[in-house]
Amino acid sequence: MSTTTDNDRFEALDAADFAFTRRAWVDAAPARVYELVSDVSAISRWSPNADDVAFEPGAGPWVGAWFGGRNRRNGKEWTTRSQIVRADPGAAFGFVVGGAENGIVRWEWTLTPQGHGTVVQQSWKLLRLDPVLGTTHTDLDTLRRYMTNSVEITLTALAQWLAEERTR
Repeated sequence: MSTTTDNDRFEALDAADFAFTRRAWVDAAPARVYELVSDVSAISRWSPNADDVAFEPGAGPWVGAWFGGRNRRNGKEWTTRSQIVRADPGAAFGFVVGGAENGIVRWEWTLTPQGHGTVVQQSWKLLRLDPVLGTTHTDLDTLRRYMTNSVEITLTALAQWLAEERTR
């Protein structure tokens, strides 16, 4: 008779199963949206989970640059360090939490012109399993649902901020 332990279940999980993409139309040109999303210090304007985000000294929105920030979820707070892996002005911006070599989560913004605005697509993808994020399928599915909700809030807030910017 064989028994399955929590560790066995964790090892059997596939990180690729935990990803999502959400999109929203915003009333701004792709170049303006890129300017905002690539300024990592601005993310706290829209994200309910990120705060105190800043490039490391001398770094900026280019591939290979690093930035740090503070995150919060379910009453817990922690710091992260991320590396930019994609920087295509007016088109796409992406980074990996933990760095390109051994990161844990990839975030990407893709910008597509539509009419007089932009379709902003934000993607989240778990790159590897780590017990800090959860050890069961249920844990990781809960995390994915939480992050999906966070991205929907972020996209809505970004669209609203850009609409208000046009009236200022």
